[in-house]
Amino acid sequence: MTRNFQILFVLILFAFISCKSSSAESPSTDAPNSDVTAAADGVGQSNVQDNVSNPNIVQVAIGSKDHTTLVAAVKAGGLVDVLSNAGPFTVFAPTNAAFDKLPAGTVDGLLKPESKADLVNILEYHTYVGALKPEYFQEGQSYEQVNGKKVNITVKDGKTYVNGSEIVASISTSNGWIHVISDVLLPK
Repeated sequence: MTRNFQILFVLILFAFISCKSSSAESPSTDAPNSDVTAAADGVGQSNVQDNVSNPNIVQVAIGSKDHTTLVAAVKAGGLVDVLSNAGPFTVFAPTNAAFDKLPAGTVDGLLKPESKADLVNILEYHTYVGALKPEYFQEGQSYEQVNGKKVNITVKDGKTYVNGSEIVASISTSNGWIHVISDVLLPK
């Protein structure tokens, strides 16, 4: 029995020493390791650098010269990290020309901090949680968007439309689909 206590004592002593040495090597709790600091330093999901994998929705949009207004809106709405996550998401992405069709001053007004709630509502109306491949779309379908409102799909002469706006291109990304559209969808 004494031998069992000796073995137990040695094991406990070994465990204590191991824990103490690993805690001495770990960073101090006073070090700025919080998520808030990381986000402020540009270390969110959207800042992960990966030049090997397929780009995500945000990376594709940033790389498109036709979606600079959409990218500015996503940034102003604080949705960059959300749309960089695993998803899957489907984004109906209006082009710059689509934003230009809105009444003068609309985009500038939506990009102001005091209009963030309205901007987010519009952006969420362009976003579906799930991967909607082009071949999934059929006449008469509707999909509930992130903001709770529905968009309607129509198919005419082999072309697909969302709320009457033609889907002019579809792009597969690492976290879903982008369907490029020629109009801004406004929730009703």
